[in-house]
Amino acid sequence: MAIAIPLDKIPVYGSENLPDKNSDLKKGAMFLINKPLEWSSFDVVKFLRKRIRVKKTGHAGTLDPLATGLLILCCGKATKSISLIQDLPKTYIAEITFGKYTDTYDAEGEVSEEAAWEHITREDIEKVLKSQFSGTVNQVPPMYSALKYGGKKLYELARKGEEVERPPRQVTFHKHEILNFEPPKLELKTECSKGTYIRSLARDLGEALNSKGYLSGLVRTNIGHYSVEQALHPHEMADRLKEIWES
Repeated sequence: MAIAIPLDKIPVYGSENLPDKNSDLKKGAMFLINKPLEWSSFDVVKFLRKRIRVKKTGHAGTLDPLATGLLILCCGKATKSISLIQDLPKTYIAEITFGKYTDTYDAEGEVSEEAAWEHITREDIEKVLKSQFSGTVNQVPPMYSALKYGGKKLYELARKGEEVERPPRQVTFHKHEILNFEPPKLELKTECSKGTYIRSLARDLGEALNSKGYLSGLVRTNIGHYSVEQALHPHEMADRLKEIWES
C-alpha cells in the first residue's frame, strides 16, 4: 500500500513559489491552479502534465466545467497524498438562482420546473441555513455526477434519460455567510466537508424556501489553508515554468 507523504513535506508551487530548473518533480510536488471556466479538471491535468513532463499527475478533487477556482494538482510521489488533500474542508462562493430548477442542478442543464421566488427574504434564507443546512446533514447527490451505480457513472445513466434512487450521504456544513442577496440571486460563501455537492445545496435550499433553485455560478476559494489567491491560471503557470527552464 502506498504511503502518503505528509502535506507539509511536499513542495507547493503557485504564484508565490515556483520550482527551479533543478527541481525533481518526480519526487513529488503540488501545483495550485486557478481553473478557468469551461475547462474540465482533467483538461487542466492534461495541460500541466505535458508542461512539467511528469506522467504521474492528477488532481486532488474535481471541479465541474462551469465552476472556477482552486484546483490542486499533484505529481510524482505526491499523488500518494491526494486523499489527504481531499479530506480537507473546502470553501466555495456560490451563486444560487431561485425560481427555477434544472436537471443538472446547475446552469448547464435544461430548466424543467419553475416556481415563485418573490416571497423569499434574506431572513428566510438565514433561518433555513441555520436550521437545515448547518452541521452534519444528509444530502442526496445529483444524477449528473461521477458517482457509480451498478458499475456505471450516474451521469452516463442521466444522459440516457434514466434516474435511479441515490442513497443520501452525510456531509458537513461548517459555516455559511450570505455575501449578497438581490432576488432571485443569492451569493453564498460556504465552508463544507469533502463529498459535498454545492449543486445539491442549491436545489435543496430552493425547496426548503418553498421555491426552486439551481447553481448558476461557483468559485472554489480554499482547500484547507490553500487559497485561490496563491494559484495561477494554467497558461500563466506554463509561461512561468517555460521562462525558468529556458533561462
